[in-house]
Amino acid sequence: MEKESKQRFRLTKLERAWILYDVGNSAFVLMVATLIPIFFNALAAAGGLSSVEYLAYWGYASSVVTIITAILSPILGTVADTRGFKKPIFLLCVWVGIVGCIAMGKMSAWLPFLVIFVIAKVGFSGSLVYYDSMLSDVTSPERMDEVSSKGYAWGYIGSCVPFVACLGLVLGADKLGISQMKALDLALLITAFWWLLTTLPLLNQYKQLHYVEVERHAIRQSFARIGHTIRHLPEDKQVFWFLLAFFCYIDGVYTIIDMATAYGTALGLDTTGLLLALLLTQIVAFPSALIFGRLSSKYPSTALIPVCIAAYAGIAVFAFFLTRQWQFWVLAVIVGMFQGGVQALSRSHFAKIIPPEKSGEYFGLFDICGKGASFLGTMIVSVGSQLTGSANVGVGSLVVLFVVGFVLFRVSCKAGVITDSVN
Repeated sequence: MEKESKQRFRLTKLERAWILYDVGNSAFVLMVATLIPIFFNALAAAGGLSSVEYLAYWGYASSVVTIITAILSPILGTVADTRGFKKPIFLLCVWVGIVGCIAMGKMSAWLPFLVIFVIAKVGFSGSLVYYDSMLSDVTSPERMDEVSSKGYAWGYIGSCVPFVACLGLVLGADKLGISQMKALDLALLITAFWWLLTTLPLLNQYKQLHYVEVERHAIRQSFARIGHTIRHLPEDKQVFWFLLAFFCYIDGVYTIIDMATAYGTALGLDTTGLLLALLLTQIVAFPSALIFGRLSSKYPSTALIPVCIAAYAGIAVFAFFLTRQWQFWVLAVIVGMFQGGVQALSRSHFAKIIPPEKSGEYFGLFDICGKGASFLGTMIVSVGSQLTGSANVGVGSLVVLFVVGFVLFRVSCKAGVITDSVN
C-alpha cells in the first residue's frame, strides 16, 4: 500500500514541465518586487523626479497593469478555450513578457522604462491565465492539489537561483568594476533567459485536451460565450460564492506581500535587509507549499483553505502590534508558511469545480478576482492609516477581508459538493 502511495505522488513528465514554468516566471515576480523598483527609482532621480512623484508614477503604472489585465484576462482566456488557440496565445504572452524584461534594462529614461514595464507585466499576467488553465490538461482532478502546490513550492525556491546571482551583481557592482545601472541591466537579462529556458519544456510537451470546437467566427463566439457565462454565473452558486470569497481573502494576501517593503522601511531596515527578508519568505514558502501539497492527499481543500485564511487573519492581527525589527523577520517567516498553501490550493480547488473545456474562460475571471482586486486591500490600509494616523491600524484592518473571505468560502462549500479523493 505504501509503495502504491509513493507511485501515485510521482510526477509525470508533463507535470514536471508545467511546474518548471512556475520556476521561470517566479523569477520575474521576485524582480518586480525588489530590483525593478530600484532601477526605476534611479532613472526617476536622474530625470529630476521627486520621491513623491516617483511613488506616484510607480503607483499609476501598477494601476494601469491591473486595469488592462482585468479587461483582457477573461476575453483572451475565453478565446484560448477554442481548440488550438491556448498554446499560441500563451506563447505570445510569454514572449511579450520576456522581450519586455530585456528591453527594460536598455532604457535610460524613466518614462520609456515605465511604459515597457507595463507591457511586460501585462504579458506576464496574461501568460498566467493560460498557465493556470492548463492544469486540467496537465493532470487529473485527484492530483491537482499536490501538483499545484509543487508548482508554487518550486517556483518559490527556484526563483531564488537567478535572484541570488542578480543580487550579487547589484550589491557587488563596485567590486566587479561596473556601474549599478549596468548590473541591473545584466540582472534583467539573466531573469529573462531563466524565464525562457524554463518555459521550453512546457511548450514542447503541452497539448490542449479540453476545448470547444473552432467555429466560423471564433473571436465573436468567444465574446458571446463569456457574456453568457457572466450572466449565468450566479446560477452556479459554488463557483459564484468561491470567486467572491477569493476576491476578499487573496486581496488581503497580496496586500500584505506588497506592503511588506513599506513596513520594513518604517522599521529602519536598509535595502539589503529588506531583500534578505523577502528571500527568507521565498525559502520558507518552499517546504511549506510542499507540506500543504502532501496534506491535500489526506484532507480536502475545503478544510485546508479555511486554515490558511484563518492564519492570514492572525498575521494581520500580528502586524497590528508590529513595532520592532525582529517582529518583521517573524512576520516574513509566518507569511512564507501559508503564502504558497493558500495560492496553490485556491488554484486547484477552482480547477476542480469548473468545466474543464472552459478553463481559460473561468481562469480569466479567477485572475480578475485575484490580481484585479488588488486595489481593495491597499485602499483599506490607506484609509485606515489616514483616519487613525497609524500604519499598524491600517494593516490590522485587513483582518476584515479575511473574515469575510472565510465566511463566503464556507457558503461556497455548502452550495456545492466537491469530490476530493482522499486516500
